[in-house]
Amino acid sequence: MPLSQEQVLSALRETGALLKGHFELRSGLHSPEFFQCANLLRFPRIAGELCAELASRIPAAAAAEATTVVSPALGGILVGHEVARALDKKCIFAEKKDGALVMRRFKIEPGEPCIVAEDVVTRGGRVQETIDIVRSLGGRVLAVATLVDRSGGKASFGDIPHVSLLEMEPVTYEPSACPLCAAGGKAYHPGS
Repeated sequence: MPLSQEQVLSALRETGALLKGHFELRSGLHSPEFFQCANLLRFPRIAGELCAELASRIPAAAAAEATTVVSPALGGILVGHEVARALDKKCIFAEKKDGALVMRRFKIEPGEPCIVAEDVVTRGGRVQETIDIVRSLGGRVLAVATLVDRSGGKASFGDIPHVSLLEMEPVTYEPSACPLCAAGGKAYHPGS
């Protein structure tokens, strides 16, 4: 039986992956909540179960055709690994070089069918960078799979299907309009 949103949220809370405070997100927005999936990934059995559930939600045709799961470093690497394990696919990752994502260690063959896996998406910038890398190397992206979609379903990757275990839209603020900052707080970026 598929996991419910509440079961996923419970696992995130229990592993310390859902933090409360005053945070600066990778997108630059501020929020009183932060998903630090690295805390979830400290627990391999739980992470494996959640990523296997995530893999099961990828459209069947994409899961069957894909040969490779690609993730952006750093947060997506373990998610990609566990999704690839569940699908019995190859796993590779893009990493930062001079502030931009690049494919340094691995090759993508022309026409290679890929799935992009990531831990958390807010605006989708890191996922889109990964899609762009795959396409620039001649690969094809068949689906995007994320543990947490913080965009409330608004993160879009064109005609590429996007599946997630948890879809929600936590409160976010532009830094100039952040009431937590106005109250004298300082935003903290704990990393993904």
